[in-house]
Amino acid sequence: MALLHSLEKEGNWLFKHRGQLPLILFILAIPAVFSTSYDDLTPVQVKAFNYSAYILSILGFWVRSYTIGTTPRGTSGRNTEEQVAEQLNHSGIYSTVRHPLYLGNYLMWIGIVLFTKNIEFTIIVSLMYWLYYERIMFAEERFLERKFGQSYLDWAKGVPAFIPRFSSFQKSSIPFSMKSVLRREYSGVLATVIGFVFVDLLIGYKKWHTISLGKNLCIMLIITTVITIILRSLKHYTSVLKEEDRS
Repeated sequence: MALLHSLEKEGNWLFKHRGQLPLILFILAIPAVFSTSYDDLTPVQVKAFNYSAYILSILGFWVRSYTIGTTPRGTSGRNTEEQVAEQLNHSGIYSTVRHPLYLGNYLMWIGIVLFTKNIEFTIIVSLMYWLYYERIMFAEERFLERKFGQSYLDWAKGVPAFIPRFSSFQKSSIPFSMKSVLRREYSGVLATVIGFVFVDLLIGYKKWHTISLGKNLCIMLIITTVITIILRSLKHYTSVLKEEDRS
């Protein structure tokens, strides 16, 4: 099999199973935490790690939210079986980067990884993420090239794959929809909060040999869980969050 086809096949397989990536990170976080010497960190360093981690994850959520809130039906979906694209996005965040959702995913999860306060682990996960999603992006772009032809190639030529170029930003062709964000992002936010909670529990057990959770994270987990239950109920049992021409 030619390398081109091999990479595309691998990318399509990884695309179908990309939901398992958080589970892999949870498992890898265990040895990362237990190999980190937290007693060597000063209170200032701990705060710097924590706030940097929170900011990165919030930034990732913002990127995903803006992307989802400004894209029409048939694009940027949660489809897991195959690539789907009814139209090609050129405006909004897609005028600055070709794969904004994957960028948002990276920022959200690298925040959790940085929360372990293990720099080596953060670097390793970043490299793993790139190798993992590079193949997914490759398969996705092959699909888009076949479907949209030269129009896709012309757009891709001027837009970076992963690192945004803000100088090329063009206002989104459709208005931002908060309903789309509320309908589609609650599970990702809850998963991110659970990730922070998991790491915090691991660190507490490593340092004090007991299961304890910081007050702020405990409050955040409760609030996020309640909001998730409410939004999930509204999505499945009412029409409050339904919209025309949105995924």
